[in-house]
Amino acid sequence: MTPELTYLTYAVILLIVHMLIQATFSDLSKGIGWALGPQDEKREPSLVAGRLERALTNYVYNLPAFIALALMLAVTGLGTETTALGAAIWFWARVAYVPAYASAIPMARSIAWFASLAGLVLMIGPLLGA
Repeated sequence: MTPELTYLTYAVILLIVHMLIQATFSDLSKGIGWALGPQDEKREPSLVAGRLERALTNYVYNLPAFIALALMLAVTGLGTETTALGAAIWFWARVAYVPAYASAIPMARSIAWFASLAGLVLMIGPLLGA
């Protein structure tokens, strides 16, 4: 399996972990009774639970690009050490994004997001003939 596909596997695991963390914080902040019920009444999440929800949404928006690039590199055989590095950077930046967003450390979330974007750019190069 290519490094890019290995990181794609990790990305799916991260999605599952991301959803579990977000759901746990959301349910705890809204109450277990509400979480286990029909959830008819609207309850706002806690500050951290809201951040984790937005972090998950951001991950879901960015994941398709990574999936597409990892699959294209595997199918075309154009993966290189640089694209493998890009996949690693994307993945680890996305891991860092979760606590960076939840903790609200100034600029940490943005740095993690830009790092993940840089990882995607590294993966694009060979597909464009660069």
